[in-house]
Amino acid sequence: MSVRPRPRALAVALLSGTLLAGAMSAPASSAPPRSADRPGAARTDYADVLDRQGSPTAALPGVGGDNNPVNVFADRGAWHAYALPRAGDTASYGGFTGPLYIAQEYPWWLSKAFSRIRLSESGTVLDLAAGGAPRFTSQPGRLLQSYDLGRGLRLTLELRFSSERTALVRAEVRNEGREVRTLDADWTGSLLRPADAPMKDAPALKATGRGVGVDFAKVRETWDYLTDGTERFEITHREPVRTTVEGDTYRTRAAAPVTLRPGRGHSFDWTESYTFTAAERAREAPAVRSALANPGAAARSGDARWGRYVDSVTRGVPRRERRTAVKALETLVTNWRGAAGRIRHDGITPSISYKWFTGGVWSWDTWKQAVGTARFEPALAQEQIRSMFDHQIRADSADRPQDAGMIPDAIFYNDTAQGGGNWNERNSKPPLAAWSVWEVFARSGDTRFLRELYPKLAAYQAWWYRNRDHDGNGLAEYGATVDPLNATPEDQRLAAAWESGMDNAPRFDKALGTAVVANKDAAGRVVGYSVNQESVDLNAYLAADQEYLARIAAVLGKPAEAGRWAAKARATHTAVRESMYDASSGWFYDKALGSEKLLTARGRGIEGAIPVWSGSASKGQAAAVRAKLNDPAEFATKVPFPTVAKSSPYFAPTRYWRGPVWFDQAYFALGGLRRYGYGRDADALTERLVANAGGLSGNGPVMENYDPTTGAPLNSPNFSWSAALLLPMLTRGR
Repeated sequence: MSVRPRPRALAVALLSGTLLAGAMSAPASSAPPRSADRPGAARTDYADVLDRQGSPTAALPGVGGDNNPVNVFADRGAWHAYALPRAGDTASYGGFTGPLYIAQEYPWWLSKAFSRIRLSESGTVLDLAAGGAPRFTSQPGRLLQSYDLGRGLRLTLELRFSSERTALVRAEVRNEGREVRTLDADWTGSLLRPADAPMKDAPALKATGRGVGVDFAKVRETWDYLTDGTERFEITHREPVRTTVEGDTYRTRAAAPVTLRPGRGHSFDWTESYTFTAAERAREAPAVRSALANPGAAARSGDARWGRYVDSVTRGVPRRERRTAVKALETLVTNWRGAAGRIRHDGITPSISYKWFTGGVWSWDTWKQAVGTARFEPALAQEQIRSMFDHQIRADSADRPQDAGMIPDAIFYNDTAQGGGNWNERNSKPPLAAWSVWEVFARSGDTRFLRELYPKLAAYQAWWYRNRDHDGNGLAEYGATVDPLNATPEDQRLAAAWESGMDNAPRFDKALGTAVVANKDAAGRVVGYSVNQESVDLNAYLAADQEYLARIAAVLGKPAEAGRWAAKARATHTAVRESMYDASSGWFYDKALGSEKLLTARGRGIEGAIPVWSGSASKGQAAAVRAKLNDPAEFATKVPFPTVAKSSPYFAPTRYWRGPVWFDQAYFALGGLRRYGYGRDADALTERLVANAGGLSGNGPVMENYDPTTGAPLNSPNFSWSAALLLPMLTRGR
């Protein structure tokens, strides 16, 4: 299959090293800042914000293919990634760990270290550690290795991504001794095959005129490995080489030796590209030629881009937390995937480190991730949002015309017709799209983007009230679509819980009374399903999005439409404020469908703070919510803002949405406190969260969630929406 060429605006921004104009964009500068006290400190001050050392022992990452323990690095939307060798692992010296490649939707290691350089003198292979232990360092935008070979000979390797499918590796050998040295160079590597057929037989080594390649046979294992037989990983050397292949091992030799006089050096440069189709390779070929023709320029361009990224995300952040901000930046960029397959615009996946989060993008993840990404690359933030709206259901849909306007839950490289099992249209996700679009616009000032998205946002709002307001009272419910996978009431209930984003939250427990009802159109046809409760967070989100739509309409010169949206927002705010708040407990709750009963017996959940973020709450209600958010017996735990209050009988600090702290909900709670004038509370709770979330202030990854009582990291590492919303939290909402 072919992919759409990257939109010109993003391509130009990346190739030129410039950003779209925006409130946080930093001007180009040829001189690095002088001190780590300044936001744009030299990249050495942000070295190793993540531990990127490690090597795989098998092709399948991690235990059972779930969490990969090695924190890899990728950039520019590449679908392959690398890490650094672990100190002492001499068999990996001279090469970068990997690559990790994504077989359309699933991550696999191609090799322990596929391209290891070796230097020889007079037929003897030189020991890369002869002069002492090597240094392995990760810096923003690049991986580095430094070796002392003894007798004044030094080798430095740098890996950075020069384009959307290509990494550029530079290996500079320098003679700092007193004698002339004549060296031969070669590279070697071996495949790390999957253990089981048919993927075991997928990769095949192939010598090329400029290096070596790996072609992949077609494999359609829905839940493990997906290739079309057109994929290729390829190494291209700048200088003439000769390659031989023997089984799963290759050896590439430089055609001529290099003679180095004292004080002189030589750089061996090569590219490592991973592409899905012949069309991709044809588009990537000029980028490969350009990088090899002038590798220094490619390196400088990438360094300048990363310098601006770092400046942007550290501006306004307290000095002690700037390394955490850079870690969040690196997390988002590593999870960036370029357009491929059915993903038509660049997106950011939840985590390259977790098997099921690698090859697709989710809608409410995207809305939140775009808000963070806009702080350093507004063009990429816009692309993420487009990646989801590309698949907004249309009225002429052959499968689900009743869902016109809906945004699917998740899209992947393959849709269901292509054999993909992860694509999900069984449900949508919480409506935060207009908020996301507005936040991106606030950074870019791009009214064309508003004009493009406005009618799509309006259609999405209309879908919620047409398909998810069972009794037509203006308060919507989470629910499920008419879909073959939603065949039973239990299927429908599960999909509705997924639609909330809080999959296993107690408020959706079947044992506590959650059930589903069918929603029908005027002709009596079932158009979807709702749970039998009107959710407080959903309606607060809808009210907020209606306010943002009013703002967008006003900017676009549509005053009448802006007025209608503003009136709709007021009505929704009023409904939330007057019918979903329990004065006796000082908290907001879901409401039973068809009655005025609040579901207080299911305990307090963090969703009850969303009306404070959205502005739906009265001042008195906000004060009561503030009290709970500051109470250690409720939500002011060691890491603040558990998803279920500590006082709840259903509180379980390690069970996903039944207690762990999620940074999106922390962001909303903090934003609500600031909105009602409780900025000091928000500052104190932010500091506690950053200090106590395990590994966050050190070199551990940004996690999917955290144990609120201990701070222990939980579930997926290198999680994108946590990283994205950390950025505004670290600037204290600015």
